[in-house]
Amino acid sequence: MSASQAKALRSLAEPIVASMDCDLEDVVIRQAGKRRLVRVVVDHHSGGLTLDLVASISREISRVLDESTVLGNSPFVLEVTSPGVDRPLRLPRHWSRAVGRLVLVTPTVGEPIEGRVLQAGDADAVLDVEGTETTVRYADVARAVVQVEFTRIEEVELDEPDPEGDDDTTDPEEG
Repeated sequence: MSASQAKALRSLAEPIVASMDCDLEDVVIRQAGKRRLVRVVVDHHSGGLTLDLVASISREISRVLDESTVLGNSPFVLEVTSPGVDRPLRLPRHWSRAVGRLVLVTPTVGEPIEGRVLQAGDADAVLDVEGTETTVRYADVARAVVQVEFTRIEEVELDEPDPEGDDDTTDPEEG
């Protein structure tokens, strides 16, 4: 796909995505046999996409693509998706959505840093790195990704049902 086609596709999808309070993160087009796979990556301003929202975005982009000549006459499969849990942090809004999350930062110079994002601004973020607040300037970051965290089952307080049926609730007849 040429750069002009990618730009045209992005310009068709961006207003649709924006009208649904989302950001267009990426558009990827790959040839898959006789068809093209069109993957549109979107993120919601609040940080989460619902299935209904993804379906709405998909319907609208599909409609616009069917009416346009951007992809020519070749058939395509449209996939609308979120950036995923291990999303790269490339823009200030990505960092803002990662507040509270564990991230791995590879600076342009120096060793990688792993820490929890405490706050994020337009030019930098503050991380908690082993109890120490560390400021990371976005301009000094070669790569940054949100880490997938798994909590061990022993660390989670489970609300297990009482095997005898005594759940410590008051009988409504006892008042």
